[in-house]
Amino acid sequence: MRFLLCAAAAALIAAAAPAEAQDKWPERQVNVIVPFTAGGTTDMFARILAQHMQAKFGPPFIVENRAGAAGNVGTTAVARAPKDGYTILVGTVSTHAINPFLYKNLPHDTEKDFQPVSLIARLPNLLVVHPRIPAKNVAELIEHLKANPGKLSYGSSGAGTSTHLASELFQMTTGTKMTHVPFRSSGDVMNSINGGHIDLTFDNMTLAWPQAQAGTVRALAVSSLERSPTAPDVPAVSETLKGFEATSWHGVFVPAGTPRPVVEKLNAEVRRIVELPEVKSKLTEIGAVPSPMTPEEFVDFIKAERAKWDGVVKAAGLVGN
Repeated sequence: MRFLLCAAAAALIAAAAPAEAQDKWPERQVNVIVPFTAGGTTDMFARILAQHMQAKFGPPFIVENRAGAAGNVGTTAVARAPKDGYTILVGTVSTHAINPFLYKNLPHDTEKDFQPVSLIARLPNLLVVHPRIPAKNVAELIEHLKANPGKLSYGSSGAGTSTHLASELFQMTTGTKMTHVPFRSSGDVMNSINGGHIDLTFDNMTLAWPQAQAGTVRALAVSSLERSPTAPDVPAVSETLKGFEATSWHGVFVPAGTPRPVVEKLNAEVRRIVELPEVKSKLTEIGAVPSPMTPEEFVDFIKAERAKWDGVVKAAGLVGN
């Protein structure tokens, strides 16, 4: 009887220890993995979160850039990390809704290996054309493209990127045909369209909107379902093509199996930070739309995104690249 009582007490202590650790999270350094190089939008979101989380909780939140293979290197590292809440991923539409269909042999499973925590923000792309293109709106652009099949070129930040697939979705939806010119970065795309080397692009608001304001390109529409608060006078593509949406997005993930109390604590903190007036102002400034969600809402959001981009990747003939 004494042995059984001791064993039962030991079991209770063992069960209480992990629960107590979850309640006290974080007690030590938290690594925030960005699967892309420093200086980009994903990196900026990660550093905003890390700064505010460290101020709130105390232990350091260290942003670590693990770029490579279109975001797959850093994403895999988080999938293989301990399931304790001390390794966080800032993922994107590319890492969790496009790459699974572009690459046949990923070393991780984006559905099974991750627990979505919350969406941070959506970042619509801006459809811009070189001033020589006569189209002043989406309807006129479609008409011009149909009259000149395959003659106009569009740029992207690389084959299979969200900016590339936005243009592929546009072609699929409108029945038009353009020539794709891939570049290494969005900066290269904007330099090329400014120089008149390509005719149009769907590119992120952060870079494209200042160019449109300067008059070096003409903004026709944003790729979100609604107009952007950053450029409220620019219509949405969906006002001409009902239901059209092709936005970049960024969200927080942890390894699958991370204790639920930690997930909920992280979710509450992400939502708090994104709603801070100074953070909302910063996001609006770069064209992002703050979009915090519950973990369950984020799961459903990703499922819908995966279904959409799976079809676009296949239609564009990019499977297995």
